[in-house]
Amino acid sequence: MKYRALFALPVIVSALGFFVDVYDLLIFSIVRIPSLQSMGYSEAEVSKIGTFIFNSQQAGLLAGGILWGVLGDKKGRLSVLFGSIVTYSLANIACGFVEDPNTYALLRFVAGVGLSGEIGAAMTLVTEIIPKEVRSLGPTLVAGVGYLGAGAAYLTQEWFEWRTAYMVGGGMGLLLLLLRVSVFESGLFLELKEQNVSRGNYFYFFSSWPRFVKYLRCVMIGVPTWFVVGILGTFGNEFGKALGITEAISPGKCVMFIYFGLTAGDFFSGPLSQWLHSRRKAIGYIMFVGAICAGVYLFGGITSPTVFYIICFLSGICTGYIGLYLMMVAELYGTNLRATATTSVPSIVRGMAIPMTLAFQAFKPSLGTLGGAAILGALCYGLALFSLTKTEETYGKALDFMEE
Repeated sequence: MKYRALFALPVIVSALGFFVDVYDLLIFSIVRIPSLQSMGYSEAEVSKIGTFIFNSQQAGLLAGGILWGVLGDKKGRLSVLFGSIVTYSLANIACGFVEDPNTYALLRFVAGVGLSGEIGAAMTLVTEIIPKEVRSLGPTLVAGVGYLGAGAAYLTQEWFEWRTAYMVGGGMGLLLLLLRVSVFESGLFLELKEQNVSRGNYFYFFSSWPRFVKYLRCVMIGVPTWFVVGILGTFGNEFGKALGITEAISPGKCVMFIYFGLTAGDFFSGPLSQWLHSRRKAIGYIMFVGAICAGVYLFGGITSPTVFYIICFLSGICTGYIGLYLMMVAELYGTNLRATATTSVPSIVRGMAIPMTLAFQAFKPSLGTLGGAAILGALCYGLALFSLTKTEETYGKALDFMEE
């Protein structure tokens, strides 16, 4: 019993940390329209300025993912969990006082830097401390609980003014620091510190063509997750109009239902991987159904807001392989590069939202909202499924190894 409790505490604290991370990550997508409208911008300006601020946040995620990943392998998994949460919590509190879009974008960039450290460090820590026989259950539990933060963000925005919603997120993060004190460091990392071996070398991933391709495949497998959240969810109001839905679609509600689906999907993907004895098969099956859901979202002739939100929820379920996916990334790399890979990969995936949103905006004039998204979605899912077929199976893999 004591043995189980020893592993349970880091999982619970990591899950709560990811809950706050998701809240603070998505709060801009949820309050994008009311926050910019309160500053006096028109609908067209809200779309343009909102894209700029969103991309600033994603750029911060990209930069922070590399920074925190390297620190995670050099200084430890816990150091990242502490540093990242302080950074994004303070940045989110500051967003509650913003008055202009440039300051808004800067603060979302800083928040993005902080937010990029949470999930990678948490997944690395949990993956390393849980026995390999049941390893898939830990990270998927962290992700499943964490994605409920999207619902909390939406409800906070519904109950309070958008500035208060930012402060609530920042306050939750600072309170979580009290729980972090009780979490212990990964034993594999402590053993690593005693060895004379290079740690956290980000350039390792680009030191040869096979290493670069392996890293790129890891990134591409995760790209459909941000197509669903960053395109289908964040611009749900525009898709609603393109489909001819008379009642206004709320992007915040779209994101909330997608993340409720992500919660269900992540709770399901871990046991599915255990049953199949495979990471690749579980992710592949879920991703394939997700591509079908995206097609229904765009071309299913949806005319009812209720049906639209149901499809958002189903799309979320079929994107709920993120915990399993990040665990697979952690299993692919040795202890001296595990945090660097597991933290930087999802941050690059989040950063891919920048070219995706820019491509979506560029496609719309000639292809329309639905056609532009369809082309983008086909590329994302096609490359992801291809990359998955070329990636090593990691089910049951021992993690006590180093990268040369």
